[in-house]
Amino acid sequence: MNEELKKEIIDEKTGIRYVLKGDLYFPDIDIEAPEQEDFELNKYGRMRLNYLKEYKRGMYEELMMKGELPKHLKEVQEKAEAKLELKMKELKDKSGLTEEMKNTDMLYWVGTMNMIKAQAEEVIMNEIIYQ
Repeated sequence: MNEELKKEIIDEKTGIRYVLKGDLYFPDIDIEAPEQEDFELNKYGRMRLNYLKEYKRGMYEELMMKGELPKHLKEVQEKAEAKLELKMKELKDKSGLTEEMKNTDMLYWVGTMNMIKAQAEEVIMNEIIYQ
């Protein structure tokens, strides 16, 4: 085969241009990646990411292929933060814990707040992260 190959060809049906590289033709197309928002994953975003990778592999791969994973993680962490704030306030009100107790019995106040945060995070895990 002494026939010289064309450096480029255009498919008449699709209009796609093909460029010769070595002995093969490759489509000359540009694929634009979806715009990514710059944000930092927090604790809840990382937990959701790990959960998807480990237990929801299909959903993880679908979000990755569509370029929607960062958006999904951002939504999850925003929901988790909002829910944490509301749930902690609700649990604090139910416990009868006051700011005055912070000054009078610091150890009791800190222990109770840690318990409240742990309970609120447990709700977040079950309702948001692992869904």
